[in-house]
Amino acid sequence: MELFVGALIVAVILIAYAWYVVLIRRRNRALEALSSIDVQLRKRHDLLPNILKLAQSFMSHERDLLTRVTELRNEARKTYDASNPEAVRQHLEAEGKLQSGMRQLFALAENYPELRSSQTVLEAQQSFASVEGHIAAARRFYNSAVTELNNAVQIFPGSLIARQVGVRPLPFFELEDAHLREPVDAGDYLAVH
Repeated sequence: MELFVGALIVAVILIAYAWYVVLIRRRNRALEALSSIDVQLRKRHDLLPNILKLAQSFMSHERDLLTRVTELRNEARKTYDASNPEAVRQHLEAEGKLQSGMRQLFALAENYPELRSSQTVLEAQQSFASVEGHIAAARRFYNSAVTELNNAVQIFPGSLIARQVGVRPLPFFELEDAHLREPVDAGDYLAVH
């Protein structure tokens, strides 16, 4: 009987350790994915001052928008504690607002023919679009890693072990702009100018 109880205790300890290892690996994978998002976001942040300077030279009447985008960039660049899910959520929200501001800036730039025809501005827009594509890929990788982590943290017995070792679910990196979720009307793009 003592041998059975001893074996049962060893089995429980081994299972708990295995879950602990799974939780830590998944948390580290999610943090690695978050780090890859941050690398892409830094590229965006580095590109923004040049885009804003170019736009400012053409869009003198849009100072409020240019100022707002600059403020959003500064907010998004603040450092944060990646191990704190609330800090990660706030960081990702700030990045979403910055992305929305940049989309608004590029949409408004369409009203300025000299801005649209500038080769430098076109190259900046292409660079920005490329960076946004890399951010989207990093966001998918991050959200996949977060799904695995959150499932492991929220499903028994992982929930018990996670609580004991301080592993918490992380937030998803989602686009909040309602207009990005609306269906696209192809007629908008086929209109003759």
